[in-house]
Amino acid sequence: MKTIAIIDDDVHIGDMLAEALTQEGYGVLRAYSGTEALYLFSQSKPDLVLLDLMLPGLSGEEVLAHIKGIPVIVLSARADVQDKIHLLLNGAADYMTKPFDTKELLARITAQLRKAAQQEESTALSVADLSLDLLSLTLTVQGEAVKLTRTESAILKLLMQNPKQVIAKSVLLDRISADTPDCTERSLKQHISNLRKKLQAVSGVDYIETVWGIGFKLAQQKP
Repeated sequence: MKTIAIIDDDVHIGDMLAEALTQEGYGVLRAYSGTEALYLFSQSKPDLVLLDLMLPGLSGEEVLAHIKGIPVIVLSARADVQDKIHLLLNGAADYMTKPFDTKELLARITAQLRKAAQQEESTALSVADLSLDLLSLTLTVQGEAVKLTRTESAILKLLMQNPKQVIAKSVLLDRISADTPDCTERSLKQHISNLRKKLQAVSGVDYIETVWGIGFKLAQQKP
C-alpha cells in the first residue's frame, strides 16, 4: 500500500483529502504544522507528500527544503506564476492551486507515483537474490549488504545487465574502463576472484561462472 502524507493545517481540507485517498486504497499520514511535518518525516517515509504552504511554525517552503527523495505536490491558494516556478525549481514535483478538483489531484498523484516507480527501477538492478543500487553502488545478497570496491561494482553491474550472456574479457575491460581505468587484463582475474569470494561468504553460492577461454557470466541459479 502506498502512503500519502497530508501536511495542511486546514482540518476540513485534510479530512476531505484523507477520505478520498483512503477510498482509493492509500494509507494516510497527517501533520498540521511545519514542525509536526518534520517530526513525521523523522519517523516514517511516505511515498508522496501533499504540502500546503501557509503552515504554522515552519512554512511549506521550509518544509520542502527538508524533503528528499519523495515527490511533493504543493496545494496552495497562491496563484502567482512566480511562486509556482520557484517551488517547482526548488524540489516540488507538481503544484495545484486551491480550490482544486479532487479527481484531477488523484490523477496527478497516480502520475507522480508511477514516475517515482520508474525512476527507482532505472536506478536498481535485481537478478535472482542479488540487488545492486546503481546510484550508491550498494549490493544486497539475500537481503544482506555486501561492501564492494568500485571495480567490483562495475564488473557485477555489467554481468547483471546481461545475466544470460558470456562477457568476453576484452569486452568487460572495455565496458568498465570509464568507471575503473586502473583495471587491467592482469588484475581483472583478481577482481573477479575477490568479488566471487564476497558473494560466497554471504550466501554460500557461486554467482559468477568462468567460461574458459572466453570470459565470465552470471551462473544460473537453481530454483
